[in-house]
Amino acid sequence: MTTSSAVTEGKQPLTLSWTNVAFFGAFHILALSAPWFFSWPALGVMIFLHWLFGSIGICLGYHRILSHRSLVVPKWLEYIIAIIGAMAMQGGPIFWVAGHRLHHAYTEDEDKDPYSAKRGFWWSHMLWIFYPRPEFFEYEKFKKFAPDLVRDPFYRWLNRYFLLLQIPVGILLYVLGGWSFVIYGVFLRAVLLWHSTWLINSASHIRGYRTFDSDDNSRNLWWAAILTYGEGWHNNHHAHPNVAKAGLRWWEIDMTWWAIKVLQILGLAKKVVMPVASK
Repeated sequence: MTTSSAVTEGKQPLTLSWTNVAFFGAFHILALSAPWFFSWPALGVMIFLHWLFGSIGICLGYHRILSHRSLVVPKWLEYIIAIIGAMAMQGGPIFWVAGHRLHHAYTEDEDKDPYSAKRGFWWSHMLWIFYPRPEFFEYEKFKKFAPDLVRDPFYRWLNRYFLLLQIPVGILLYVLGGWSFVIYGVFLRAVLLWHSTWLINSASHIRGYRTFDSDDNSRNLWWAAILTYGEGWHNNHHAHPNVAKAGLRWWEIDMTWWAIKVLQILGLAKKVVMPVASK
């Protein structure tokens, strides 16, 4: 549901979604209760799930496997990794992949890039979610940008019901550690992972250095790369979006690449796209 009032930015009318504001606001408020539920095991659970859902689910699954097809894994493993990505609560796989492909196709275009940095830091960071534009948020409109996933019944199902995965996650965490685990493993984890990912859309288009002269303002930002398990080497990625390795120099730490190397060693990752020449 959205309000009937709208704000106008340029020629694009924007309508505030109170549903999205309430949803994300509730998670932020509950995350702020974390100090009253602190325990070292709960903190450990939060860090582990931030890595599992963020690095393996989003960075490896949604991004490098599904969005760019930078590597191929067995279909059963692809599905498992996609489920892990869905647990991050960043949208279903078709929604996420379609939006990301649009971002690359029309980088920083104020109308065609869902989270264009030219609309300002806060727009690219999170306001694009609070003012959802139909072409990016309505399934019948965005699905055409991820036709490979739309053809798969599993991904259509996961895209529709991804939020329900939080129920077994929450129940399991409560059984293992009570409300402390739930607050840290669901709410604090979700909020920190959201902002970590959003920083790539916002900060990595403003701060950092440029190794490649790409047709956009993407930049390599070391601290964003640490928070996102390698995604912060954003200029590298925009210059070579299909390459599986984001960190090209020896000191450009890319933890998600480490996971890909493990899969290669196990014989589970094939057709891994590599840079022509490492920097």
